[in-house]
Parts: sequence; structure tokens; C-alpha cells
Amino acid sequence: MKIKLPLITLIFFLSIPSWSQTSIEAKDLLEKASKKLDSYISFELEFSYVLNNRIEQINEESKGKVTVSGDRYKLNFLDAIQLFDGETIYTIVPENEEITLIKPTDDDEDFMFNPTNLISFYKEGYDYHWDISQKIKGKNIQFIKLIPTVDDSDIKSILVGIDTYENHIYRLIEVGLNGTITTLTINSMEINKKLSSDFFVFDPSDYPNYYINE
Repeated sequence: MKIKLPLITLIFFLSIPSWSQTSIEAKDLLEKASKKLDSYISFELEFSYVLNNRIEQINEESKGKVTVSGDRYKLNFLDAIQLFDGETIYTIVPENEEITLIKPTDDDEDFMFNPTNLISFYKEGYDYHWDISQKIKGKNIQFIKLIPTVDDSDIKSILVGIDTYENHIYRLIEVGLNGTITTLTINSMEINKKLSSDFFVFDPSDYPNYYINE
């Protein structure tokens, strides 16, 4: 008993500087990835998305593509197109021939999780921790674990995998308190793609028979 207590105490106090240091390193790596993505005039990502919940026996896989320029984006995902021109979000569902228009505000909770926030979502509401490093498809991927700092969050943790050579985000793994694990993997990226001047412009004449819900 005389040995165990000092050893536990020693391990605890030796670990404190290590956690602090790795937290700083984790934030620095996130900042590098964020600044690099933000430096591009535009970027286009093709990604895969997996939602898994063993308790509910849910395992869904899908793919998507998103093009981003500044605060504008065009997302093709789950048989729908979502277009944001900087003022209005247009959600186009071909199967239903329906279009929904929303004018978001900065306080809009749903708008906070739009694709353009890929470069900044981590900056508020999380603690950072240096996690595992893996070799995936020849890439050195360093994972940073984000732990929510708010008590009412539905998220248990988020793992952000960053390609340490390119400083690009490669994978996001969100673990919910309900046991749901959502994994988003970026399969390809095209940077500074030349886009037409009307790429983010919604033209209702392209959807003549669609119902528009404003």
C-alpha cells in the first residue's frame, strides 16, 4: 500500500504536462488544416458517409460531393441537391419535384453545420486531445479527439483525422451519446477548380414543374 499511492500520484502528475502539451499540438494541427483549406479559392470534395448504430441495427452507407467557394456551396448528397448562394439555401429533391428555400441566420443551429464550416467547426465548444496515428492508403493520418465542453451536447466525441503531409482533413468520426457512429471520409479533393460565374446561382427555369416551398 505504501508503494501504490505514490506511484499513482506520480503517474498523475507526470501526465498533466503531457496532456497540456498534446492539447496544444492538437490545436496547432487543426489550425494548420483549417488555414490551408481556407486559403483555397474553391475546393471540391468527393466523400463517403457511413452511419452505424449497433443497438438500433442501423448501417447506412452513401456517397456525396460538395463544392465550396467562400461561404457558398453546392452539395449533392442523399438524392438531393443543396445550394447556398450566400443568402439563401435551396434544397432540391428531384424524387418529390420539390424545392425548399431557407434564409439562414448566424444563430440558425442547422446553418452552423453547413459544409463551409468544415474549416472552423472545432474552434468553439470543444477540448482537444492528441489521439492515435494511422497509416491509411499510404497516408499518415493523425487523429485529434474533440470532446464537447457543453453539458447538453448529444455528441460524445469527434475524431478528426488529418493527413500530416498535405495538412488536409481526411476523416471525421462522430460518436453520439446514443451509440450512433457517423464516419465521413474524404476520398478525393480538387482545389481551386475553375467554376462558372453562375455555378452557385439558383435558376427556377431549370425546374419548371417543381413545387417551391418558401
